[in-house]
Amino acid sequence: MPSSYNQIFENNRRWVAQRTATDPTFFDQLAQDQKPGWLWIGCADSRVPANEITGLDLGDLFVHRNIANLVPNTDLNSQSVIQYAVGTLGVDHVVVCGHYGCGGVKAAMQAADLGLLNPWLRNIRDVYRMHAAELNVIEDQTERTNRLVEFNVIEQCRNVLKMAVVQKRYLKAGTPEVHGWVYDLHDGLLKDLHVDTGALLEELRAIYALTPD
Repeated sequence: MPSSYNQIFENNRRWVAQRTATDPTFFDQLAQDQKPGWLWIGCADSRVPANEITGLDLGDLFVHRNIANLVPNTDLNSQSVIQYAVGTLGVDHVVVCGHYGCGGVKAAMQAADLGLLNPWLRNIRDVYRMHAAELNVIEDQTERTNRLVEFNVIEQCRNVLKMAVVQKRYLKAGTPEVHGWVYDLHDGLLKDLHVDTGALLEELRAIYALTPD
């Protein structure tokens, strides 16, 4: 970890030198335009760096991160990111990625007044309420938390698919595919929750349809 403010800039210069030594035109090409194939909606946790754990390069991944990887319909930040990524950049994949041991999920499971975090964490508590029957029979607290992490990811995938820009594009072009993943801090591996975009959208459109068939 950097020991000082100046170390950050030294790291940056070293990184630029390594990039240009491999490809002198790298930054010229990067500056021309961005055409990412993926939108990543992840947790703001510092231990979950999107590009590093996916092995994708600069320009491949459009990234939005917040506490507990939420996509609330009242959050203009996440909604604007999805609108731009799908409607303008034309990404083919949207990933909602949570991680086991998520501090936001743990906080939502506490009986505590957390001030400004209360309305944000309520989104996770709502997910718990929807799946309380299954969650409450899990005696081990860590296992229960991790299962809520998975339920939360899937619910945020639903929230992505409730958006008009996503519905219109998917019904017209068959993209973007929406994926639910979970990252395990203990081994560095990603787990695919196998979200079926078409089936999930068909289920949602009974109530949340924003375009005609």
